[in-house]
Amino acid sequence: MSAPQAGIVSYGVYLPELCISTQLIAEAQGQARAPGLGVKQKTVPELDEDTATISTSAASQALGRLGNKREQIAEQIGTLFIGSESHPYAVKPTGTIVAQALGLPHELAMADLQFACKAGSQSLQIALTYVQAGQAAYGMAIGADTAQSAPGDALEYTAAAGGAAFVVGSSKVIAKLLGTASYATDTPDFWRRPRQAFPQHGGRFTGEPAYFKHIGGATKALLKRCQLEPSDFQYAVFHTPNGKFPVSVAKRLGFSSKQLKYSLPVEMIGNTYAAASLIALTNVLDNAQPGEKILVTSYGSGAGADSFAFECTPEILSYQQKITDTLTEQIKRLQPITYTQYRQRSEG
Repeated sequence: MSAPQAGIVSYGVYLPELCISTQLIAEAQGQARAPGLGVKQKTVPELDEDTATISTSAASQALGRLGNKREQIAEQIGTLFIGSESHPYAVKPTGTIVAQALGLPHELAMADLQFACKAGSQSLQIALTYVQAGQAAYGMAIGADTAQSAPGDALEYTAAAGGAAFVVGSSKVIAKLLGTASYATDTPDFWRRPRQAFPQHGGRFTGEPAYFKHIGGATKALLKRCQLEPSDFQYAVFHTPNGKFPVSVAKRLGFSSKQLKYSLPVEMIGNTYAAASLIALTNVLDNAQPGEKILVTSYGSGAGADSFAFECTPEILSYQQKITDTLTEQIKRLQPITYTQYRQRSEG
């Protein structure tokens, strides 16, 4: 007996409504201009926003887009996995808060996950696996973060906030899973020890032995497993710690700039960490057509990467016609704030 088809049934995205330009950050650091990271501005959470509220907002949108099927599908959700670097409690699950707020069933396979910026993609990977195994009719996976950065640190230019949520299942699928693969090593490029307010990073590890090696390893493993080539995909999403790395790794792996057309919202929102790859995926899904294939490869420091291949189904057309408040619309309503206002919220 073959495994059930698994794929994305619905998705949602949430950005805080505030942003700060990287030029203002540069000026506060005594620099004439922001570094050339391919990021113009980044999102900033309000004082009352955290991973729990962002997750709830993104997941509520994902459920709301199911229309009159919302209650029926919500009752059959059997998993809730939330990946984040910034869970609000060290000992208290984010998942229980979100599940209660959404009115999800109490009989849930649930976990808060951590693996730096790939915590969101591993949530999606696990939820899809539950569906494939027949252990859940539907699952929910979320990536959300309110990323921290020390004043004056290089991370301050990109560390942002946002979330994306996915409902996965085996019926009414808008993007079916063709395969997934992962790659991990012990590469200490980024860490935060207990009781430290801000993360630290080893700059010389950040590029080649960390991001590029792991993105390449997971992507090549996926292509081999699925017997596909870069040219078989219409779209590619690579983790966006900045606007430069994903463009560079795409070129190395044989993907074109055209395939990245909808994959670089980082320019206007910054690096949303565990939500980054998933938010970019929502932007691709807002624009993809039936039969088109999407490659997604996340990256998490420490270090590892998850890679996915999806193929859009005819269901995506009717789904797209009904959705509102897309990522593009949320970016358009971002409100700029000053550096002082930004620090007040960052330290709040």
